[in-house]
Amino acid sequence: MKLGNLSLGEFFAMAGGVLLGVSIFLPHTYEPRPQNRHANINGLKDGVFSIWEVHPIMRWFLLAGAVAPFILAYIVIREHELSWPRGEATAVVAIAVMGLIFYTGIIDRPGEPSGEIELDWSWYTAMGGGLAMLIGAAMRQSRSETRRKPPGVL
Repeated sequence: MKLGNLSLGEFFAMAGGVLLGVSIFLPHTYEPRPQNRHANINGLKDGVFSIWEVHPIMRWFLLAGAVAPFILAYIVIREHELSWPRGEATAVVAIAVMGLIFYTGIIDRPGEPSGEIELDWSWYTAMGGGLAMLIGAAMRQSRSETRRKPPGVL
């Protein structure tokens, strides 16, 4: 195990994973507009809600995604041989996490009516955590060497 193998990319991705993981529990993700007395999330009208409270299934996928940079760091420290460039799987997970957060924040907001639900600051921190994971994974992937095969060889 060589901790010196970790680069800035891994640390950046791990910071993004921590930011995403913490953002899931922060209560300022969704807020029904107080001006509309009919706006509610899961039947609740007052207060601000976290991703953890609002999305009972998606929260587990986001938590699993937040762990991906730490798995990448473990692979780098242990110098495991992979059949794909290091950081590629973490980049795919980060894109999926950002897609889930974007979809539930912009396209299909929870609550009734969905147009009366406002995004609060922890939605942006969750998206920033996913972006940091993606940037860190891309930095690691650019440092990994890929073995190229000649044309026509499978």
